[in-house]
Amino acid sequence: MISFFESFFEIQKKSHQLIFSWLSFSFGDVLYISLGIFLIYHIAGCFSKKRRKSSLLKILACFNVLYFLYQVFWGMLYFQTPIIKKLSSQEEPTVEKAKILALKYLKRCKETRKLAQEDANGIFIIKDLNVLQTEILNRQKMLPENISGKRASEINSFKPSLFKNIMSFTGILGYYNPFTAEAQFNSQLPNTLIPFTSAHESSHQLGFAREQEANFIGYLIGINSNNTELRYSTEYFTLKSLLNYIVDKDPAFVKSVLNNYSPEMKRDRAYEKAFILKHQGLLDDFFGFTNNLFLKSNQQEGAITYSYFINLLLNYEKI
Repeated sequence: MISFFESFFEIQKKSHQLIFSWLSFSFGDVLYISLGIFLIYHIAGCFSKKRRKSSLLKILACFNVLYFLYQVFWGMLYFQTPIIKKLSSQEEPTVEKAKILALKYLKRCKETRKLAQEDANGIFIIKDLNVLQTEILNRQKMLPENISGKRASEINSFKPSLFKNIMSFTGILGYYNPFTAEAQFNSQLPNTLIPFTSAHESSHQLGFAREQEANFIGYLIGINSNNTELRYSTEYFTLKSLLNYIVDKDPAFVKSVLNNYSPEMKRDRAYEKAFILKHQGLLDDFFGFTNNLFLKSNQQEGAITYSYFINLLLNYEKI
């Protein structure tokens, strides 16, 4: 049954991308806005005696149709064989192994960052977003066969989200729209986050539903790329994930690594922190809570977890 839905996903993904990719804006976001207007209208109708029954039935019918389409287009992919079972090594991650890998990626980040472009303030910038997106699509074709037998897309369907102003206050970097096969990203993000976020969302486009598995596929897409921006963003994400995994067990080690960031990396980190602090608030807490519930309802550990990604990473690297 899961194999059937995997095959069906390939068909609907290609057809949806052919239909929607040529639009310069996110059609999926327009659908969500239309849905919001529809719901607000009929929720208001529930307070009217004349419209109450009709509005309530339309709301329930809408949710049933959307839930059915979501499960057919996307939800069943959460039941695919986990990537960890495809790796030859399946050892439990340890802090000591994570430390070895953290030092490795600290060194790589320092070297790659020196090759990247900067703005007038010395902050990392992306030269050409289209070149970056094309590189991500090309790297999809080079994924190890034992991990991914999925068809790489030839169609660029990356879209800046229409909700970018709201997203900046929610902690959401990007999302995949299963109804249009578009990969949305927040174009207001610090440039250090955009390349890996795009690689992550492209992993969803490939058909990897679980968040931490999409992180791992994003890692495989970007880690050996010839594109400096994609490689640095991937190395930087990997390093931060490792440090977040280690910090509760050995905060002194994490502090030492942060102190050993290159001047360029320290500027990037300060810019990221300033962006996050500027946009913290109730929306961030609310969306973090609801996203956590959503992930757990779809066979995942929750929003704030690095253990599965680190598990995949360490077993792949065979540290």
